[in-house]
Amino acid sequence: MLSTELSDRLANLELSDWLLLIVAPFIGSFLGVLIRRLPESRPIGWTRSTCDACGATLSAVELLPLVSWLWLGGRCRHCGHLLGWFYPGIELGAAAVAAISIIVDGAAQAWLDCLLGWWLLTLAWIDLRHWVLPDLLTLPLLILGLVAAAAWDPNGLADRAAAVALGYIALRGIAWAYRRLRRREGLGEGDAKLFGAAGAWLGTAALPQVVLLAALAALAAAAGAGLAGIRLRTHSALPFGPFLAVAIWVIWLFGPMPV
Repeated sequence: MLSTELSDRLANLELSDWLLLIVAPFIGSFLGVLIRRLPESRPIGWTRSTCDACGATLSAVELLPLVSWLWLGGRCRHCGHLLGWFYPGIELGAAAVAAISIIVDGAAQAWLDCLLGWWLLTLAWIDLRHWVLPDLLTLPLLILGLVAAAAWDPNGLADRAAAVALGYIALRGIAWAYRRLRRREGLGEGDAKLFGAAGAWLGTAALPQVVLLAALAALAAAAGAGLAGIRLRTHSALPFGPFLAVAIWVIWLFGPMPV
């Protein structure tokens, strides 16, 4: 049944769906620049892209998402430096967000799904690389959630605003309790702000499920690391932002479980 519905959806893609799939890798390329430069306070929009190894300015052909990386064999055309998987990885991630959005919601809501998904993908990747969730991304995401609520669900705006405060205060409270009990930091303020943004997009009823799903995802990641031979000790830590991001987007797409 599910496979039939999926095949029907793919067979009836609209022009806007194809446009979204084509644009997605280019969005992913920009997200890669954002992920690398924003935490280091480097300029994002007004400088030419260069090779990290030799500093050569890259042409437009060398910046085509996925295509240029495959064409050049994953190496810089000027110095032969191995470029790695970061940019094709984020470009594929952005394309996956678009494909999932189209399959789940179709053209009607896919663009909004993608906006949230790409934003969360960026925050998750920055947290994985730098252990920080920048205010320049979390706070606009929070405001955008309230704007979306005002536009599409004005009757629920009060609940969304209350969820922002509840989400932030709840995670700050958990962080304070953890610090008192364990004498070390467990959750950062960026996690609390992201949870507040979750409230803006999802409302108060979804917040417990976001925390639960994020915690389960973190436990699964820790178990996977153990199976891969990575030993996690008492003082080992994982950034919580990526798991929050996954939980927020999953519940946004499929809705909270009925209780």
